[in-house]
Amino acid sequence: MPRAKMQLCWQGRQVKTRMANLTGNERAQFVQGIFTRIAHRYDLMNRLMTVGQDVRWRKEVIRRAGLTRGGILLDLGTGTGDLGLEAARQQPGIEIVAADFTVEMMHFGQARDEAGFLQWAAADTLNLPFPANMFDAVVSGFLLRNVSDIRQSLREQHRVLKPGGRIVCLDTTRPPKNLFSPVINFHLHTVIPAFGRVISGDPDAYRYLPDSTEAFLAAEQLAGRMLSAGFREVGFNRRMLATVAIHWGIK
Repeated sequence: MPRAKMQLCWQGRQVKTRMANLTGNERAQFVQGIFTRIAHRYDLMNRLMTVGQDVRWRKEVIRRAGLTRGGILLDLGTGTGDLGLEAARQQPGIEIVAADFTVEMMHFGQARDEAGFLQWAAADTLNLPFPANMFDAVVSGFLLRNVSDIRQSLREQHRVLKPGGRIVCLDTTRPPKNLFSPVINFHLHTVIPAFGRVISGDPDAYRYLPDSTEAFLAAEQLAGRMLSAGFREVGFNRRMLATVAIHWGIK
């Protein structure tokens, strides 16, 4: 194996091993550091990694949230505000709180032309600074695979929803083994880190993202966690060769 390729593989193993060994606050700080470093290219990388499909998925997330005029939405793990801004486009007249614990991501979001439609808030998904029964819907995009305690995050989202309110989560999901597995693995472990190196200048971050996908729950397992957190009428749809899923439920 050429020396350069050996070095690349070693660095990838280091990132994956480090992530696997982190829990609690250490994992949160690790994830926060990654998203701080890639904030300046996050939206562009999302478009490239998903071949532009993430825009369509976000539209579906907001449709499933069932928002009506006068409602209040929490876009949790908002990043640069993509879901919140899509909600403002689909349903003018709603109140939108865009919350994240990576402040640098929100700084880039606040520079967007439509940022004034959103109320920005620093928030930890494991301990939300909002009262119970406040929101008509809680949505998230690529949040849950990054949290250190999925059960606690779901319990907090359930707490802040009004009775009858909806949760909708867009996230990666562990793909099943099938005929497409070689293609999926090539995309996850070769294409995405290469894009990350060229576009963001941070290949380590884009090795973490595929690794976190493979370490995350299968779609059925996440649905089970949502039921355990108290949600009902839980369902999901898979997208992009079963590497992405949209989950929903009602309080």
